[in-house]
Amino acid sequence: MDPADFYSGIVAELYRPLKSVSQDPEPYAAFIRQVGEPTLELGCGDGDPLLELRRRGLEVEGVDSSADMLERLRRRADEQGLPATVFHQRMEALHLPRRYRAIFLAGPTFTLLPDDTTALAALRGIRAHLADDGAALVPLFTPVPTPAEQIGRVRTAAAPDGAELRVSVVAEHRDETARTQTTLLRYERHHGSDSSVVERPWVLHWYSRDEFEELARTAGLAVTAVTDPHGKPAHADATDLHFRLQVAA
Repeated sequence: MDPADFYSGIVAELYRPLKSVSQDPEPYAAFIRQVGEPTLELGCGDGDPLLELRRRGLEVEGVDSSADMLERLRRRADEQGLPATVFHQRMEALHLPRRYRAIFLAGPTFTLLPDDTTALAALRGIRAHLADDGAALVPLFTPVPTPAEQIGRVRTAAAPDGAELRVSVVAEHRDETARTQTTLLRYERHHGSDSSVVERPWVLHWYSRDEFEELARTAGLAVTAVTDPHGKPAHADATDLHFRLQVAA
């Protein structure tokens, strides 16, 4: 399937109750306060941390490739009384009506782009929408293989209507040459005699520091800093990196 369509249907429904990590909004709020507004969150999903940033009065818009996730974001925004401007577009095909002082991804969403060609298109989109005096923040990580004992292990949660929600890893393939890890995930929803089961490949594509910096340069962006998730200079062998970018001179 097209990687941009992964978070749709049952996957979008199960995303929030079954997700294992929530993004802390504070680092992104600090980034926005430092760089300025307006701000764009790429891959905003169903609204974390965008809605919390809006609650704090920050001018943040969002873009995501999943119409289903954006529908959930809008519903949450309405329930919380928060105005939210979001766009249904792919990261690699951005065409928005204005430029931004700050552009960021909350977490390593960039690794969902399946190859270098798509990543370069996304970076060119960032370059086109970034103000000349602005900055972009792109977190990246190198995924580790799923331990063998976790293949087939099921995580569960309960839906508001009492349905049992499940997700499990069915299989995994890692290609070091292509720098991709493809994990086949099974999503399930069971409510009495009514059941839905879907299997989808979740593709992660990673980069070395040098490889990403070269892509950024090709896109017309300059790397101004590479840090760890805590804002400290990244070690040479670090696999969890935050890149700060600006328009190249």
